[in-house]
Amino acid sequence: MDEATALSLDIPERWLHRLSNGSYVHAGMFTTFGPEANCTLDLCPVRWTVYQYRPSLAVNVLFAVLYAFALASHIYLGIRWRTWSFMGFMIAGCSMNIIGYSARAFLWVNPWSFNTFMVQMTFVTTAPVFYSAAIYVTLSRAIHFFSPEISRLPPRLFYWLFISADFLCLSLQAAGGAFATVSSGASTVGNNISMSGLVLQVIVLIVFLGFLVDYMVRYLRLQKSRGATTLMARRQKLFFAGLTTAYFLILARCAYRVDELSEGYRDSTKITNQYTFIFLEGMFVYIAVLALMIGHPGFGFRETESETQREKPASGSAPESSDELSASSVQKLSV
Repeated sequence: MDEATALSLDIPERWLHRLSNGSYVHAGMFTTFGPEANCTLDLCPVRWTVYQYRPSLAVNVLFAVLYAFALASHIYLGIRWRTWSFMGFMIAGCSMNIIGYSARAFLWVNPWSFNTFMVQMTFVTTAPVFYSAAIYVTLSRAIHFFSPEISRLPPRLFYWLFISADFLCLSLQAAGGAFATVSSGASTVGNNISMSGLVLQVIVLIVFLGFLVDYMVRYLRLQKSRGATTLMARRQKLFFAGLTTAYFLILARCAYRVDELSEGYRDSTKITNQYTFIFLEGMFVYIAVLALMIGHPGFGFRETESETQREKPASGSAPESSDELSASSVQKLSV
């Protein structure tokens, strides 16, 4: 249509677009969201997409590559220290992030692809659930390693309680993504289910923090009562620093995503800032994944356990070699 006709329709300027040939189109002429979306970059402006921006190709390819590096690193560390459960959770999380950011990179090519939008939304949103699970596994083993008798919960119950809650969060977030896909984005129910999963994840993380702080206070008091000159070895301090860093980054990220999804997908003002997403989702979660290379059960426990066994060899037997000792320690502390 020409300019005079477009202006006579009294359509808000946001929904009008001038093509390169001088004619005008409006959003009502296209399907801009859902499986039947028929917009293209030649016919529709990027502001008509859900995000109202074109996801950066360079940034999303970079994140996919970085997570591939993290995946390879965690596989190496998991095999080296035989931390199978921890490694499994990290493999799942990194793999989901690789898929999610690859899908976001494809949105740069076609920002109206509904299936691609739902893939990246579902995979990027749910990946940190697996990193939380890795943290829960590691802390349950830490309690067992340091002093399980002072914990308010048995380490095994601690493990199953938080892992079960974590996978309930995963189920809700995945179900929300599936429901949104089936409803073609027309219903807010899917978004609400996903947001409930994120809210639950925040609650579980906060409850977990309460148990962790309580245990650490009781442990430090116990060490002081024993007259210990060193409350914790340097390696273990680094381990807890890495683990704590990962924890708070994931908690902050989850709080951000709850707020981001509070307005849903359509006409939301909270999902339209790409830089906020890159910082609070992309960078926070990736730094957390790196921090878990230091807050790694193999790093935190292997050396200390080896030193303890060297100091206290079995009576009547020769001390084990350092290699044999390291291997046996890892097997005992495998998670």
